[in-house]
Amino acid sequence: MALYTKKENNSSKRRKTTYIQKLVLLSFLILISLTFFHCANMQRPTGGPKDSLPPVLLGELPENLTRNFTAKEIVLTFDEFIKLNNQFKEFSISPDVEKQPDYRVRKKKLHIILPDSLEKNTTYTINFGEGLVDYNEGNPIVNYTYVFATGPELDSLTLSGRVINAYTQVFDEKEDKDVKVLLIPTRQDSIFGKRKANIFTTVDTSGNFQFRNLREDTYRIYALKEQNNDRIYNHPDELLGFLLDSIVLDQDVSGIHLVYSKGKPQQHRTIEKKIEKDGTILLTFNQQLNHPSLRIIDPVELDKSKAVRFTRNNDSAFVYLEKLEFDSIKMELRGETSVLDTVFIRRNKNDKYEKELVPIININNKVDKTKHIRLTSRIPITAVDKNKIILMEDTLSRRNFQLQQDTVDKNLYHIRYNWKPQKNYELTIQEQAVTSAFGHSNKEVKRNFTLEESDNYGDIIFTLNGLEKDTDYIIQLIDENKKNIFDSRTIRNEKTVSYLKFPGAKYTIRIFKDLNGNGRWDGANYFTKTQAEPIWYLDKTFTIRANWEQNETLNVKFD
Repeated sequence: MALYTKKENNSSKRRKTTYIQKLVLLSFLILISLTFFHCANMQRPTGGPKDSLPPVLLGELPENLTRNFTAKEIVLTFDEFIKLNNQFKEFSISPDVEKQPDYRVRKKKLHIILPDSLEKNTTYTINFGEGLVDYNEGNPIVNYTYVFATGPELDSLTLSGRVINAYTQVFDEKEDKDVKVLLIPTRQDSIFGKRKANIFTTVDTSGNFQFRNLREDTYRIYALKEQNNDRIYNHPDELLGFLLDSIVLDQDVSGIHLVYSKGKPQQHRTIEKKIEKDGTILLTFNQQLNHPSLRIIDPVELDKSKAVRFTRNNDSAFVYLEKLEFDSIKMELRGETSVLDTVFIRRNKNDKYEKELVPIININNKVDKTKHIRLTSRIPITAVDKNKIILMEDTLSRRNFQLQQDTVDKNLYHIRYNWKPQKNYELTIQEQAVTSAFGHSNKEVKRNFTLEESDNYGDIIFTLNGLEKDTDYIIQLIDENKKNIFDSRTIRNEKTVSYLKFPGAKYTIRIFKDLNGNGRWDGANYFTKTQAEPIWYLDKTFTIRANWEQNETLNVKFD
């Protein structure tokens, strides 16, 4: 009995050892399987340079440009794993179909299941926009189209051209790379509706574009730099270019020139309205207004004593009131010919306002002998008392400075003086020197400064050729990047323009026709079929040199 038990124990130990060995082996096999499975999955590679190349198309089944097409499915094969990116906006088929194709990705292949409703003897173009990208980095295949014909003939007309920005007169690859060109048959012109354009292309790095495999038809063409990528012109900040005439396409067309700009919104909106901490009412508009005015219609007694200041571009307004004791206020905003908006603002009774007239002076520790000193305030100024402005030159008080109100901006005053080198100046704006319509006045302000002595000023005089008689032009002195404006003036029937005592630097010139006489450049307006105001740039920079007087000729020619 004891011997039997010993054998039994040995057998049990052997079975236990065998079980453990099998368990270890099974665990090892599972680990190996998981490792292979992990490696087989699509993973973002680590290390090395970032992949910036789009997938490469290896095969098309059936082949692109197939005639007498009868297949129910198209299969596109690429050299890497792919995915779809916003295909409902990016993909389109032209002409449009009632039921859209079904797009399915299977690893490196795109399967396109076509609907049964394709018309006979019709050329179809599937445009993928930027919706077909590689799996890891999202690099899109740009301007790829798949074309097939259900009949023996394949549409083969082409249309090409170039786009530029109307304001800069160039195509900037960084700023304008997202511009699309849309081609819409006149019978279904839909750029302003809910139906997006389905014939479109992007532009290359120079702004060039080309459409292929088009059918004979009459089209309208647009360049659109949009905000929401829906191929519909429906946002006030979108830039649009268009031709006034439609294109009758019965042969290949080239040389189309589209100039895009930000237009004027069709409807006015007051996009911001609030009472600020100093009691100023701020109104911000969605566009620049022509000859705006504003009146208070409730409480009506506030209207007579109010002060209103519109910004230089007339896209905002500041309303000043002596007291803010109302629960709510209603204002009527008018444009040149009609009422644009009725603005209603409710005031919190517990709000406290800190009203103070603070002089704003354009200098810190240096004064420019051409710009001198500029004095203004956020609150409208009604008077500046010269007797309460003290100018010290070293230890001597100087009274022979000029105090002059600006001829355009009535809230701006100029303090001019024959500033001298190696002199220390102190300007004191004494208390109550500056007053507002409501009796507000300033606290004392002082500035200590010296003359900017870098004698780096020169003169340049331009003779103007090519300008039309009795036409308003705006001529601007700008930097070479076309960003900063150093001088802007309206000219009419003038043969010369002089820039005297200007700092030595590189500059260029911009001139545009002010066709509506509003003192600013206006972009295109599709709703009134008005193109952007013509604009011209000097095609080079020039240097104003210290202590030099230069004479140059500008031969102005608008496209």
